[in-house]
Amino acid sequence: MSTPRFPFSAVVGHDDLRLALLLNAVHPGVGGVLVRGEKGTAKSTAVRALAALLPALDVVPGCRFGCAPSDPDAACPDGPHQPGPSGTRPARLVELPVGATEDRLVGSLDLERALSEGVRAYQPGLLADAHRGVLYVDEVNLLHDHLVDLLLDAAAMGRAHVERDGVSVSHAARFLLVGTMNPEEGELRPQLLDRFGLAVEVRAARDVDTRVEVVRRRFAFEDDPAGFAARWAPSEAETAARIATAQARVGAVVLPDTELRRIAAICAAFDVDGMRADLVIARAAVAHAAWRGASAVAEEDVRVAARLALPHRRRRDPFDEPGMDEGALDDAMEKAAEQAGPGDDDPDPDGGGTGGRSDGAEDAGDADGAADGDPGPDRPGSDAGALAPGPVASAPDDRETDDREADTPGPDASGPAPGSSARGARNRPEDQGAGRDAAGSGRAVASPSALFRARTLTVPGVGEGAPGRRSRARTDVGRVVRASDATPLRAADVHLPATVLAAAPHQRSRGRAGSGLVLRHGDLRHAVREGREGNLVLFVVDASGSMAARTRMSAVTGAVLSLLRDAYQRRDKVGVISFRAGGAELVLPPTSSVPAAQARLADLRTGGRTPLAEGLLRARKVLAVERLRDPRRRPLVVLLTDGRATVGVSGDPVLDACRAAALLAADGVATVVVDCESGPVRLGLAARVAAAAGGELTTIGELSADGVAGVVHATRASAA
Repeated sequence: MSTPRFPFSAVVGHDDLRLALLLNAVHPGVGGVLVRGEKGTAKSTAVRALAALLPALDVVPGCRFGCAPSDPDAACPDGPHQPGPSGTRPARLVELPVGATEDRLVGSLDLERALSEGVRAYQPGLLADAHRGVLYVDEVNLLHDHLVDLLLDAAAMGRAHVERDGVSVSHAARFLLVGTMNPEEGELRPQLLDRFGLAVEVRAARDVDTRVEVVRRRFAFEDDPAGFAARWAPSEAETAARIATAQARVGAVVLPDTELRRIAAICAAFDVDGMRADLVIARAAVAHAAWRGASAVAEEDVRVAARLALPHRRRRDPFDEPGMDEGALDDAMEKAAEQAGPGDDDPDPDGGGTGGRSDGAEDAGDADGAADGDPGPDRPGSDAGALAPGPVASAPDDRETDDREADTPGPDASGPAPGSSARGARNRPEDQGAGRDAAGSGRAVASPSALFRARTLTVPGVGEGAPGRRSRARTDVGRVVRASDATPLRAADVHLPATVLAAAPHQRSRGRAGSGLVLRHGDLRHAVREGREGNLVLFVVDASGSMAARTRMSAVTGAVLSLLRDAYQRRDKVGVISFRAGGAELVLPPTSSVPAAQARLADLRTGGRTPLAEGLLRARKVLAVERLRDPRRRPLVVLLTDGRATVGVSGDPVLDACRAAALLAADGVATVVVDCESGPVRLGLAARVAAAAGGELTTIGELSADGVAGVVHATRASAA
């Protein structure tokens, strides 16, 4: 007997999350839900609990694709279906793991029947299993991009098309798509964000009573799952009945022209790309009207739908702040009403339907307080806008200090001036990374130069295939480049032509009599595939006094931010180490989280002496730790310095720096050194460091519109 799932009605708070799930359950055409939030906020619990509330399905007996007897799929691979008795099964919750392969998602050739019977038979995948149910993708931001493309295409079209391994199949795939993610682990590309109908930000409640209630209910469920589920059974039954009623009503809900024009005006006011936002808001508004028992869409339905459908579509760039400004939405609603003009309103005759509240709290969670004394829902709407930094504070002056400058506090070291923006408060000790000098001394780096489109940065050779879209790598997906005699671990890894060629000469000696091949274990051949991988680009930035010129550090910061934007799109990780004033600090731990990265770079300080060796040794330690965490991700170190080391480890500062660079070379780390030295007298010390690292050398002049990415690409391509 399976353990009951945590009841949907017992989830404390998270009004927007529950409402978004319910609207998609009422009208699957809304396009799914993307749930963004910090870890441990019951994202998975709420999604899994929803499946138990969906109505049972009538299915054609024996159909692997879950066709409905009343409207079977004419192109079903198991069809055509003849009229007859139907069966019943619960709606399924199908989970797509992060490590899933393409053949597991869309299906593939039935290898056993193909080799033993000589027939091409199709083995359904998870998309077929999820038809008319829920497809749940936990950590969707970590899923391979091509898999996300496949499932989003299927969700948008309601069909899955399979063209692979000699199989050509099309089958119905209508499901409620739910993806969850933690933004700290990396963002989705804007193109993929737009494909999700609704997006919700969730975070744990900061109210003590609410947190206590969460723990109390969780303990009660763990102590007696069946008893806890039984106590919430009436609320669950009421919500399930309401979903079924809304599903039956949604087709008859009227979308007045006035509200349709309001939707178009809102989307135009927020300057969203394309027409998908208009369609999603219209469908979500219809679903919301059906959910509250109305026969026509009203203004409150449009507002709720826009609040859930627009936040993730306003991000055109990874540096854009996520979330929705409620005030801006109110202004857009008012302007849309003014454009409609007096007398154009088409009032909803049933506008006062059951439970209709524009704040979206009308879902089953309202029963929580009545049943268990819930102190009140957690209001995620007030926290929907995740913190995202703005422009970096400007340096107080243009003066460039000497290498021998003492490590003394700069003009802004005492903290933000009265009346300054809250961003300056980020220089508090508790906001700084490890290794910062205790006084937090030094000047703030100047605002970064204009961002540019970074060219493709690659690492030479062929890697082991950390998921990405940059350097060449051996991967589980991609084009087949050759066959090997290694034993394949999956059906998708079998190189069929090579396997047949290996087995063919032995068919007579093996006594083949039928149409199938007689195979032995040694005949199997493995398909070696080549695709693209993501890399770890670690910037080691000289922030000492000699590098503190406004224009120089602006160019460096602009290049780092530009590469970070490109890296998040290509599934790379980017880290930043800054060294100055006798030490080195990890300003940005390797990450793909753009908002976190920009916040850390805003705190970058300059001034003081030049501990170049410390910076390189710190880079080596960081790479050693990352190698243990992700051994397949190959690193590339980009060192930006003038080479004028003034602080050593055990002796001569420049010699120590060369020794540290040689250690990186011994570890097999590819390195690019950007020589930032300027002025009439040039010592060429950066060239010595580059030679010791076995890396390429370029000059500060390369930090222009083409950026560091173009420099690294050119130098590594020539080396390859």
